[in-house]
Amino acid sequence: MDKAVITCAINGVLTDPARYPVPVTPEQLGAEARRAYDAGASVVHVHFRRQEPGKGAFPSWDPEVAAACVDAIRAAAPGILVNMSTGVVGPDISGPLACLARVRPELAALNAGSLNYLKTRADGAWAWPPMLFDNPVDKVKRFFDAMREIGTVPECECFDTGIVRSVGLFEHNGMLTGPIHVSLVMGVASGMPAKPAWLPLLLDELPKGAAWQAIVIGREEVWDVHRKTAELGGHLRTGLEDTFYLPSGDKADSSGPLIEALAKTARECGREVATPEEARRLLLH
Repeated sequence: MDKAVITCAINGVLTDPARYPVPVTPEQLGAEARRAYDAGASVVHVHFRRQEPGKGAFPSWDPEVAAACVDAIRAAAPGILVNMSTGVVGPDISGPLACLARVRPELAALNAGSLNYLKTRADGAWAWPPMLFDNPVDKVKRFFDAMREIGTVPECECFDTGIVRSVGLFEHNGMLTGPIHVSLVMGVASGMPAKPAWLPLLLDELPKGAAWQAIVIGREEVWDVHRKTAELGGHLRTGLEDTFYLPSGDKADSSGPLIEALAKTARECGREVATPEEARRLLLH
């Protein structure tokens, strides 16, 4: 595939704006989306945050907050595609469904299977209490059904190999119809590692004709995976949700320089960066 769609993961779910330069308010999201757009991004992946002072590190499922954020992004970067998060622990998905219905994004991330979400510190202690990121089949189906109803394409986020293979089962069962977009999430400690050698094996497990990208969490190791993804014809994603570090090892002060570096990587691999109009043709049809 000659064209590479670049997604900017603009803020993440819990990244603390008091410690890191992540946007929270509609105005901040609009400005950051414009920086990403000018650097080559045609999609922005966004998590909505609470707007009260001091609460910006926490997620919000208020549909009016979602609408204000998406309106600001679309006004600042005309034509850019919006990909909203829907990730939530537990069976109550009323908040994400309300936000989907309110903003009608072109794309929405859909966690396609469950994962024990784990990480240890240097001394072996848990970095946080072990948790199950639960995405059973009935929960996944409710998201598929809601997205189909409003015309949003699900981006199936896959943290492990069995989840990758499940996407094909969802298609075979009829749960998943229409364009198939798979994200290979690499670098989470209890999920798939951020290793380029894994990519050819994972691609063999994708449904025929699926669009795919790598979401790579980490530091210097992410850039080798991005390069291999570009070489293999995948789409590309980076931003302050995924990494704070440029290929040089320097810390990025916004997502803009990360997107610039990713666009440079794509071109070095012989890929052109897709415009928003081209991204629509590649991902939505």
